[in-house]
Amino acid sequence: MSLEHDPDFAPIEKRIRDNVGRQGFMGHVGAELSELSRGACTIEVDRRPELLQQHGLFHGGVTAFLVDNATTIAAATSRGQPALTAEYKLNLLSPASGERLICRARVIKPGRQVAVVAADVFCVIDGVEKHTATALASIAMLDEKAAARMPSPA
Repeated sequence: MSLEHDPDFAPIEKRIRDNVGRQGFMGHVGAELSELSRGACTIEVDRRPELLQQHGLFHGGVTAFLVDNATTIAAATSRGQPALTAEYKLNLLSPASGERLICRARVIKPGRQVAVVAADVFCVIDGVEKHTATALASIAMLDEKAAARMPSPA
């Protein structure tokens, strides 16, 4: 959805991008928030030796991190309120090799207390995307008071 159709999204996008920019783990992993719109988020990470397991594939923990973060961010964009992962089910479909991992998350059902978000992870091999994982997440939507009680260490 473009900003011309959703002018209320601009301050939400700024707040989320600022908050994600303060996440130390995003920087540690080298992940970047590449796309953000209401109810959707894409996070990408380039292949680095530190992110691989013993067979030279992306570690499953990297895939799980991308799903965890992208689904929570997507939920936060849907209603413009803070969110935390409550649970997710991750299915690893094929080995994650290649030069890059891309996680695309989209809100299936926005809710006042819980949002349901789906995510798909792709690895890029010679410019071609290969589906490597899929997930479904329940994201707890927080009110501003609850979020304020959790001070950021960043």
